[in-house]
Amino acid sequence: MSSDPTRFGSDHGMPRSEDDPLLTGRGRFTDDLRPPGHAHAAFVRSALGHAKLRGIDAKGAAKMPGVLA
Repeated sequence: MSSDPTRFGSDHGMPRSEDDPLLTGRGRFTDDLRPPGHAHAAFVRSALGHAKLRGIDAKGAAKMPGVLA
Protein backbone atom coordinates (compact mmCIF):
# COMPACT_ATOMS: atom_id res chain seq x y z
CA MET A 1 0.00 0.00 0.00
CA SER A 2 1.40 3.37 -1.00
CA SER A 3 1.93 6.13 1.56
CA ASP A 4 2.42 8.80 -1.11
CA PRO A 5 0.04 11.67 -0.11
CA THR A 6 -0.12 12.96 -3.69
CA ARG A 7 -1.69 9.73 -4.93
CA PHE A 8 -5.08 10.19 -3.21
CA GLY A 9 -4.85 13.84 -2.17
CA SER A 10 -3.05 15.67 0.57
CA ASP A 11 -2.53 14.39 4.08
CA HIS A 12 -3.39 17.86 5.43
CA GLY A 13 -6.97 18.92 6.09
CA MET A 14 -8.48 21.89 4.33
CA PRO A 15 -9.82 24.70 6.56
CA ARG A 16 -13.62 24.71 6.49
CA SER A 17 -15.30 28.06 7.06
CA GLU A 18 -18.77 26.54 7.63
CA ASP A 19 -17.85 24.38 10.64
CA ASP A 20 -17.76 27.01 13.40
CA PRO A 21 -21.24 28.47 12.75
CA LEU A 22 -22.79 25.00 12.41
CA LEU A 23 -21.13 23.60 15.53
CA THR A 24 -22.03 26.60 17.68
CA GLY A 25 -25.69 26.80 16.64
CA ARG A 26 -25.28 29.92 14.50
CA GLY A 27 -25.53 28.17 11.13
CA ARG A 28 -28.38 28.94 8.74
CA PHE A 29 -30.24 26.12 7.05
CA THR A 30 -32.94 26.25 4.38
CA ASP A 31 -35.47 25.26 7.05
CA ASP A 32 -34.56 28.46 8.93
CA LEU A 33 -35.58 30.71 6.02
CA ARG A 34 -39.07 32.23 6.03
CA PRO A 35 -39.65 34.07 2.74
CA PRO A 36 -42.76 36.27 2.53
CA GLY A 37 -45.86 34.39 1.42
CA HIS A 38 -44.38 30.93 1.97
CA ALA A 39 -46.70 28.01 2.61
CA HIS A 40 -46.34 24.50 4.01
CA ALA A 41 -47.64 21.30 2.46
CA ALA A 42 -48.97 18.22 4.21
CA PHE A 43 -49.45 14.86 2.57
CA VAL A 44 -51.87 12.26 3.85
CA ARG A 45 -51.23 8.67 2.86
CA SER A 46 -53.64 5.79 2.85
CA ALA A 47 -53.33 3.11 5.50
CA LEU A 48 -54.15 0.60 2.75
CA GLY A 49 -51.35 0.22 0.22
CA HIS A 50 -53.30 -1.03 -2.81
CA ALA A 51 -56.73 0.43 -2.11
CA LYS A 52 -58.53 2.36 -4.85
CA LEU A 53 -59.38 5.95 -4.01
CA ARG A 54 -63.05 6.66 -4.64
CA GLY A 55 -63.05 10.29 -3.62
CA ILE A 56 -61.72 12.98 -1.34
CA ASP A 57 -63.78 15.08 1.05
CA ALA A 58 -61.64 18.08 1.96
CA LYS A 59 -64.50 20.37 3.06
CA GLY A 60 -63.56 20.14 6.74
CA ALA A 61 -59.92 20.91 6.05
CA ALA A 62 -60.79 23.79 3.72
CA LYS A 63 -62.75 25.49 6.54
CA MET A 64 -59.75 25.51 8.88
CA PRO A 65 -57.87 28.80 9.35
CA GLY A 66 -54.75 29.13 7.24
CA VAL A 67 -55.67 26.45 4.69
CA LEU A 68 -55.00 27.73 1.18
CA ALA A 69 -56.42 24.94 -0.96
